[in-house]
Amino acid sequence: MSERTTQSTRILQTAAALGMISALVGCAGEPVPAASPGDGSTNPAAENAAGITAEKVAQVSEVHPESGMTLIEGPTFGPDGGLFVVDVTAPPGDPKVLKVDVGEGSVEGIYTDEASAFTSAQFSPQDGRLYLTDYVGGKVQSITAEGTDPQTFFAGDVDGTQMKLDDLAFDADGHLFLSDTTGHDGPAEEAQGRVVRLDKDTAEPTVLAKDLPAPNGISFTEDFKGLWVSQYSANRVDYLGLNGDRTEVTTSHPGLHFSGGKSQIDSNAVDADGNIYQAVHGQPSIFVYSPQGKHLATVSVPDDAAGGLSSATNVAINPGSTEAYMTVSGDDGGFVYSFEALGSGIRQSNGG
Repeated sequence: MSERTTQSTRILQTAAALGMISALVGCAGEPVPAASPGDGSTNPAAENAAGITAEKVAQVSEVHPESGMTLIEGPTFGPDGGLFVVDVTAPPGDPKVLKVDVGEGSVEGIYTDEASAFTSAQFSPQDGRLYLTDYVGGKVQSITAEGTDPQTFFAGDVDGTQMKLDDLAFDADGHLFLSDTTGHDGPAEEAQGRVVRLDKDTAEPTVLAKDLPAPNGISFTEDFKGLWVSQYSANRVDYLGLNGDRTEVTTSHPGLHFSGGKSQIDSNAVDADGNIYQAVHGQPSIFVYSPQGKHLATVSVPDDAAGGLSSATNVAINPGSTEAYMTVSGDDGGFVYSFEALGSGIRQSNGG
């Protein structure tokens, strides 16, 4: 987002302004507590890391007068090659889901509603519908690629608490894995976040990990054997190893530490080589790491654009290619920028 305290606080403030709310990892099946911080840190200024300058593709949104901001998120490629994004802070009547023609640079609004604040988007491998996480309503809903037939897939509490949904990942079978950023706006020592699995057929929730410091980005490894979960309030990315059917977390540890100063980590994606693309709030940049934690590259917008852009929320790599697209936002509006990824795009690179 633009200069802000935390993402949760600003979304809630926006939701209130728009009238959306009245006052917006372990064994044996047990949820796993937060992984312990390690001693090391990954320095974004590490030597030998490549510098990549992204190119503007399209402006997707302008700052909304109702909230004084805009926030573009959740890039994902649809079946026809269009890039779908969401505008978290769009008021009712303004497009909340948009489709970008990355070749022409044109933008089309395809869906809005009265109450949702969508934070991520991804197409299901099971039914081909576009699934959206609603931070305010704590629900998952889906629409067609044309923006029609809205359906609620999941709504309600999980273990007595409504989820504050941020990002979404599908496994190879179509089950949903969600980052619940509950506690995002509370004291760091009171970590309450969770990783939750929803069964693809019944939407039955299972808490895979709990007591996490505001989990945000969530992506499967290239082989679907584990999850990379970015912890917004800890500026680290945890690795959660999964059992064979991905119903339990069997091991967890901090995999990456981000030394970002005032910046904080947001969503992430993984390419065919297993590299992690970590988006950042507080600067319009993507940091790319190897599976072993080596800082490989930093993707940034041009210097003359950086002044009006204060975050890079997410990234999608077009499956089967190295064409990557990042969503960036700030006082100048919401944009899509492109760059060449280090590895090819796969499902784990396409949405969330």
